Amino acid sequence: MIIYGKQIFFYVLARHKEQIEELFLAKECDKASFTKIAQSGVKIKKLDFKAAQALAKGGNHQGFLMRVKDFTFTPFHELKKDDFIVMLYGISDVGNIGSIARTAYVFGVKSLLIVGSSVGIEGIIRTSAGAAMDMKITLVQDGLSALNELKQLGFYLYASHKDGKDICSLKTKDKKVLIMGSEGFGLTQKVIKKCDESVGIKMKSEFDSLNVSAAFAILCDRMVNE
Repeated sequence: MIIYGKQIFFYVLARHKEQIEELFLAKECDKASFTKIAQSGVKIKKLDFKAAQALAKGGNHQGFLMRVKDFTFTPFHELKKDDFIVMLYGISDVGNIGSIARTAYVFGVKSLLIVGSSVGIEGIIRTSAGAAMDMKITLVQDGLSALNELKQLGFYLYASHKDGKDICSLKTKDKKVLIMGSEGFGLTQKVIKKCDESVGIKMKSEFDSLNVSAAFAILCDRMVNE
């Protein structure tokens, strides 16, 4: 798996060196940075611009790329041990998923449950600035069955919805799941009915909705720091 970009390059180098298989440099870097890279003991390969662009598939690599071990998804049963799970139901944009993962990690929420058969995990790791590598990420194909299981285990299910109760007015449960819907359509009525409560954000200016990652950041902050 190839990941790239200066920030994530040094994040993984510092925190997940055991995951690195090969390092690639496509530019000269300052002495202090090169010393950090060299001290890792990982093989370094110099690349020209064309080779680096090909490896990054045209992405903005900033001259720093690495090959890491394939990401290991966490089995669903492992997530059930946690108190706060974020479920992404129908979200497909890796930028949004990566942003949500980064925000969740910052607020101490480390369990991400994604409904879908596959995701672009390289893009999620990159757009999360590496935070996704420090999280439990689980894929499930049947979201409704997963919600049923979590409910039976005592989790309180909160559906994110623009017409939900203002998150500022609620005292949320200790054991909970926050479900975020797709970028264009939100959550289906079938999912909303499965949940215990719908939560939203009171907006002072009239507007249709927030970007899903921005909405998640507000909801997560208020649920963690209420």
